[in-house]
Amino acid sequence: MARSTRLSDQELGNEPLRQAQDGAAAADGAHADAGRPGGAARQGQRPGTIRKASGSRPPGALWSDGLGRAGTRAAQVLLVVLVVAVSVFALMQIKLLVIPALIALILAAAIGPFVNMLRRRGIPGGLATGMAFVALLVILAGVSTVIYFSVRNQWGELAAQASSGLDELEQFLLTGPIPIEQEQLNQAREAVVQFATSSQVRSGAVTGLSVVTEFIAGASLMVVILFFFLKDGAKIWDFFLRPFSGQREAKLRRSGRRTLEVLGGYVRGTAIVALVDTVAIGAALLIMQVPLAIPLAIIVFITAFIPLVGATVAGILAALVALVANGPVVALIVVAVVVAVNQLEGDLLQPVVMGKSLQLHALVILMALTAGTILAGIVGAVLSVPLAAVAWAIIQVWTAEDPDLKDMNPDLPPANTQPV
Repeated sequence: MARSTRLSDQELGNEPLRQAQDGAAAADGAHADAGRPGGAARQGQRPGTIRKASGSRPPGALWSDGLGRAGTRAAQVLLVVLVVAVSVFALMQIKLLVIPALIALILAAAIGPFVNMLRRRGIPGGLATGMAFVALLVILAGVSTVIYFSVRNQWGELAAQASSGLDELEQFLLTGPIPIEQEQLNQAREAVVQFATSSQVRSGAVTGLSVVTEFIAGASLMVVILFFFLKDGAKIWDFFLRPFSGQREAKLRRSGRRTLEVLGGYVRGTAIVALVDTVAIGAALLIMQVPLAIPLAIIVFITAFIPLVGATVAGILAALVALVANGPVVALIVVAVVVAVNQLEGDLLQPVVMGKSLQLHALVILMALTAGTILAGIVGAVLSVPLAAVAWAIIQVWTAEDPDLKDMNPDLPPANTQPV
């Protein structure tokens, strides 16, 4: 009994030490539990306090949140825009070389299938290239000659008729139901004249001796470049692809093929569309006995190579001439014919003859035309849309997952081929 009493006294003496040890163990458990998710919350502590004491933020944590990622993306976009702007500025300094090379590339893409067809029929490569080259030059020379002699003697009369038609249209607007003042019409006319005579538009036209010299030099250079593109285009492209291999080389090769497909399809399709528009509108003008029908039809053919805008300009010009010579009823019929032909062209003809060569939204086409006109005048307006289509086709190639798989399996649908 006495021994039990002594043991109880000894245990009571060690009780404070045991409580201290239990408290230390509980504190260690709390620290360990705080390191786990929700641990600090279970101990009644604020999670932020424990996290702040555990260490500092990593160096890149400042850019890992949403605002930091947005800033990084904005900096990347600005860098790309800067590179593009510098590249465009540099190319514009040597436009006497760049523009003929682009025109030669477009023409080579258009007649390249004809050269390949001749080669498949056993004609040697050099002879096939020469035949296609001469045929193209004959066609271009013939079209230019017809245009020149058709418009040369009637250009002054055509301009006078258009000016008279514009005067009649202004008079109708002043006396019509729409309240328009003379000052507003004068401002609109001055704006149109100022744009038509601006340096941006005249930079693509043949005005002045120096520009004529540049035109002749550029045309000669284009002919030479076109011949070598037709003769050694594949070798030239292989030379540029030597530094690349693997997936990058495959995508570059596919980009080259898509570029030729888009440019060739665009030129051939646009030529067919222009020919159909010329025949349809020219026949309508002849039937309604509108004067200067042949020059107006030729203008329709030329302006058809400027999408979205060219047909509208040609239709307005034809309507103005009809307004002066035949009256408002015939002018309205001409407008209706032009609108119907353009609608038929956009809904039926272009999808059939161009296919997927021009997968661009009308807004993108308008923006490309504006940028091309500002940078290179009339030539820029003609080249801007096919170049924009090529850029979109290349973007589609580089966003595809496996270009080799697409090439080996033509039955697979192409990736990311939505029109922009």
